[in-house]
Amino acid sequence: MGRTDSIIRKADAVQMDTLVREFIREMKIASGLDVQIVREAWDKASGAGKHTLGCTFRNGKLTVRLSSSVIRTRLAMQKDGIADEMNRILVADSIFTGCGDGQAPVREIILR
Repeated sequence: MGRTDSIIRKADAVQMDTLVREFIREMKIASGLDVQIVREAWDKASGAGKHTLGCTFRNGKLTVRLSSSVIRTRLAMQKDGIADEMNRILVADSIFTGCGDGQAPVREIILR
């Protein structure tokens, strides 16, 4: 009949988001993409994107360097709400791979 090795059977079918996530892990680009996705979530949740000089994310700790002490003080009072909103955004992102352990991705925000 034809080549059967190129036919994907229904039992072999996989969701596209699963394939993309697996591809990202296999290519070892997950950590770089995760940092970019976290940075975008920070910008959305905090509204301080234009005042953000740098951002690092490691082991659930987000460290943010800000250009304004006034903005830093304002955001310090809102850290819990910002972390909650960021976690909502990150968990909903199908490409983000940093929440596989069942814990919230962002557990601490450090402002500098």
